[in-house]
Amino acid sequence: MSLESLRPARAIYRPRLGSITLAILSALYFMIFANRTFWARAYSYFDSHLALAAFGLGLTCLFCALIVTLSVKYLLKPVLVFLLISAAAASWFMDGFGTVIDVDMIRNAAQTTPAEAGHLMTPGFLLHMLVWGLLPSLLVCWVVIEHRRFLSKFGWNLLTIALLLLLALACAVSASRSIAAVTRMHKDLMLTLNPLLPIGSAAVFALASEADKNIVAKPLGTDARVAGPSPSGKPRVLIIVTGETARAENFSLGGYARETNPELAKLDITYFPQTSSCGTATAVSVPCMFSNLTRANYSHRGGLANENLLDVLGHAGVKTEWWDNNTGSKGVAERTVYKSFSDANDPRYCVKNECLDEGMVAQLEGWLANVKQDSVLVIHQLGSHGPAYSQRHPPAFTRFTPECTNSELGSCKPEDIVNAYDNTILYTDHILASVINILKAHQGGIEPAMIYMSDHGESLGEHGLYLHGAPYIVAPSQQTHVPFVLWQGPGMKSAIDPACVSARAAEPASHDNLFHTALGVMNVTTSVYESKLDVLASCRKGAGS
Repeated sequence: MSLESLRPARAIYRPRLGSITLAILSALYFMIFANRTFWARAYSYFDSHLALAAFGLGLTCLFCALIVTLSVKYLLKPVLVFLLISAAAASWFMDGFGTVIDVDMIRNAAQTTPAEAGHLMTPGFLLHMLVWGLLPSLLVCWVVIEHRRFLSKFGWNLLTIALLLLLALACAVSASRSIAAVTRMHKDLMLTLNPLLPIGSAAVFALASEADKNIVAKPLGTDARVAGPSPSGKPRVLIIVTGETARAENFSLGGYARETNPELAKLDITYFPQTSSCGTATAVSVPCMFSNLTRANYSHRGGLANENLLDVLGHAGVKTEWWDNNTGSKGVAERTVYKSFSDANDPRYCVKNECLDEGMVAQLEGWLANVKQDSVLVIHQLGSHGPAYSQRHPPAFTRFTPECTNSELGSCKPEDIVNAYDNTILYTDHILASVINILKAHQGGIEPAMIYMSDHGESLGEHGLYLHGAPYIVAPSQQTHVPFVLWQGPGMKSAIDPACVSARAAEPASHDNLFHTALGVMNVTTSVYESKLDVLASCRKGAGS
């Protein structure tokens, strides 16, 4: 055996840094490299470069003080790794899609499906996480942190934090008017501060979710009853098609230059062109639109704490059912018959649990054949959900070309994104027309009607935003202006003044109207019905007598 083999292996070199030094360097990294969206917005909002500099320096000092506070032995490294991974993930969505990661966005993400989430796990995302998340985390793990003895460390940390806070205060005072004006006028700015706001939103969501488990829905409209049978004696049937991510701006029924609604345009429908949504994400809008609470007083907890439209209809003896081709009913169908088409994964319409909406339409004939009483069926579409717009319609509906087929929307030409999206609207037009035509074919045995409302709209690059989920207070119209279509069979329509309906359709409408309009269509009376929110109430013959 040689002497060389007996020598101990040379130790791997590891740089050494003091805990305060590492904390401040890490904080600077977050502020400089993980906040492109934040700084871009701040630069555009501040008129004075000196005020912007004071704002930025003060905020950086506060972040440094926070990380120094956490620079405790055995804690600092795990905290930094967690922050680095979180910041990398958040920056991808904020910088690439203009996403604001608030509590509602966290809730929406938590309720998504693996198939839907898979469209966001692109090669670009994985590379981004490697460069800006994993590599910096490995660097932090590589460093040897030098911690002082407890009393010395406590003193130095306290002194450093105090100096940082004093400098932050001085910055705030020096530009207080500008900072106050910008943060008051542009509430979206602080919502993009990474990673503090995303992590804070996740923490609030986690705490609220735990508390939500104990909520029991309070009975609503238990006095509901059907005021009387239809004049023909046939059961009333209402199909509520809950759209996904359809924005009114791209509906030709509302004036869009492209013909995206050729089939509906040939049918005797009523279109409400000035309709606004309750939220900008499915997890907010769907429970809100089926609630008797208006957008002004709706809250996530309030929606959970009260029964909804389907419950009230059930109290009245109306048969209800929910068909889902999306990410679930968001609690709306907890107490009714529920059927998931994506879980069934029918190979005729589905690929890896993502299904074309035609799968639901194909079963509508059989469902209608078995209707024996007043019934309401909700069809929850996959619709135009992004970013994989090109996968939301069959090849036959690829009319507008070339279309973007990449889930990384920023890599596509703006016009190609619009092409792909418009093809999804064209397909939704076909789905709605198909539902109406099937109802018409069965009207010998039923009194049919259909209501279509989308849950929210979509940004396609306007203002640097993609997808949806922006906080409502700063959301662009593309995310809040939604299509609303009403069709009634001859039996129901005979009781309505058509001129009045046309005039009402020209007025503003919203998700607030769905609950009460559906009750009115089904002739359900209850103390929770409000005629002023039923878009047809004033148009029913004899309503003013």
